[in-house]
Amino acid sequence: MTAQTHTVNDALTVAVIGTGQRADIAHHVARARPGARLVAAVDTDPVGRQRARASFPDAAVHSSVQELLAAGAPDAAIITTPDDTHADIAVQLLRAGVAVYLEKPLATTLEDADRVLVAAAETGVPLYVGHNFRHAAVVRLMREVIERGEIGEVKTIWVRHFVGSGGDYYFKDWHADRSRTGSLLLQKASHDIDVVHYLASGWTSRVVAMGDLMVYGAITDRRERPGETVLDWFSVDNWPPRSLTGLNPVVDVEDVSMMLMALDNGVLASYQQCHFTPDYWRNYTVIGTEGRLENIGDTAGGVVRVWDHRHEAWQAQGDREYPISGVATGHADADLLTMREFLDHLADGAPTVVSPVAARQAVAAGALAAQSLRSGSVPLDVPPLPAAVAAHFTPHPPSTSAPR
Repeated sequence: MTAQTHTVNDALTVAVIGTGQRADIAHHVARARPGARLVAAVDTDPVGRQRARASFPDAAVHSSVQELLAAGAPDAAIITTPDDTHADIAVQLLRAGVAVYLEKPLATTLEDADRVLVAAAETGVPLYVGHNFRHAAVVRLMREVIERGEIGEVKTIWVRHFVGSGGDYYFKDWHADRSRTGSLLLQKASHDIDVVHYLASGWTSRVVAMGDLMVYGAITDRRERPGETVLDWFSVDNWPPRSLTGLNPVVDVEDVSMMLMALDNGVLASYQQCHFTPDYWRNYTVIGTEGRLENIGDTAGGVVRVWDHRHEAWQAQGDREYPISGVATGHADADLLTMREFLDHLADGAPTVVSPVAARQAVAAGALAAQSLRSGSVPLDVPPLPAAVAAHFTPHPPSTSAPR
């Protein structure tokens, strides 16, 4: 992302909008940028405001964005509200002159994604979308292998996403309702679509998809969960998938989805997602003109293997192996790097490894894939951004890796 004209001082003031589970990233503010402070929290729900007072005792707590702005606009705001609220809140803050860290996905529709980018372009206020997976050690390592030329020119990428906690994470709250989420091909897969774009150095231009609600739609035990977050019900003992209880009253997103992507530089990619597998990890296979790479595990303890010699049969260990660093579970290290990148961009104009255009392209691919799978798997083309908006941002993924 290119630097925007937006003057701030070193003592950055930051608010968090929405105090659910993902609001934990706000705890990285002071650590990510010396002098930066979380000064306010906003939640429309009384339980959320109570949670905010406990989690952020030094922050003022407000019941609306309007109330926050009336009390004095902060330099920046972190938006961690449900996906369907992202666009309206982001546009309101950008037009009020508040820099925005917007949790992925950028929006639930392509129209809303473009509306946010228009607001950022027209105001010149910094917009950053939290695609933290670009900062995950496994992604940085794969990108470095590609940039060193170890597999030649990238030609195809295959992604398998085993979402072992899918029932708990996505089918017991608003995520299960497509009117709130759009699709898990957008909400959950936006990370992986963005990483496909990053590793391939291109954008998706055409998509086609298939999917179904195979398991969780048949579970009739449903209930509302006012004031709860995923930590209130998550357990690895919730197994097998058909034994789950307390699903969201509306369950109409697919629990199995797969999409094919044609990128604008000729790369072909595929993505598959299943929410009732016993294990939880992502597997990337990237094949180039001189070899291929594949990750086995996606956190510390896993490896990225490279095959760059011809073999008559499968060689499990590959020709070279690189250990994955970082945390053993979760993504706290990537969250910290992402927050640091946002605050450094805001204060110093430092470049970023992900742009709002990249976030828009991930939404475009995921939203159109959902439309394809729900309309007989018809191929759909990604429309371009308005020229004036595209000109405001870096047009393609940067050619250098994210810093370690």
